[in-house]
Amino acid sequence: MNPSIQQKMQKYPSFYQKVWLACAKIPRGQVRTYGWIARKIGHPQAARAVGQALAVNPFAPTIPCHRVIGSNGRLTGYSGRGGLTRKKALLVKEGALPSSISIEK
Repeated sequence: MNPSIQQKMQKYPSFYQKVWLACAKIPRGQVRTYGWIARKIGHPQAARAVGQALAVNPFAPTIPCHRVIGSNGRLTGYSGRGGLTRKKALLVKEGALPSSISIEK
């Protein structure tokens, strides 16, 4: 990861930093769940808090929060421009999802 991004992260809570660093490791063409990130950073009950940290991610697309989906496999929570429609388009483009995937309402 870009050292300047890691330096800029220092002004955010350590929990957010852990979430963003775990998210940054999700390979292109793959997705993970909020719960997966919560378990990965040692806070297995914190899936909602992971979502809150990703909702304020100022480092997209370097920190690819669009690669995180709900535990039910649905697309949820994307605060970037274009909302969930854009999240779906990014994931389809990366080959991570079929175009028929549903968006959580």
